[in-house]
Amino acid sequence: MPPGMQADAAAQPAPGESGQTTRPGAHYVRSPENPAGVSGTAAQWFWRGCLTNVLNPKVGVFYVTFLPQFIPAGVSVLGFSLLLAGLHALMGVLWFAVLVAATRPLARWLQRPAVTRGLDGLTGTVFLAFGLKLAMERR
Repeated sequence: MPPGMQADAAAQPAPGESGQTTRPGAHYVRSPENPAGVSGTAAQWFWRGCLTNVLNPKVGVFYVTFLPQFIPAGVSVLGFSLLLAGLHALMGVLWFAVLVAATRPLARWLQRPAVTRGLDGLTGTVFLAFGLKLAMERR
């Protein structure tokens, strides 16, 4: 196979790969309503989010691949990397604080079973559409 075609073939999804998108989509479309509410304090949710972020390997990959291009020559690489990571974390905290403050008035409405079912159905439909588009793509 010519080199250009090898790269093109490598970029194409594997035959069953569209299932990675359609499977969650089908789950959201078919899932029954959530009978139990989610509880916890704001501090518990904050630390749960921090732990999720720290354990997410994509975050480490982001820092290792994206941030080095912004480190100027002649500075401490570790110090500047920590500064950039700290700024990124601060921006994330501020963004999510704004998001929480903006959606807090809608919390009761968003927790209604009909709204939850509707949002889950919409999300599932989008996942299914992406999966079908991926499955129907010409190779």
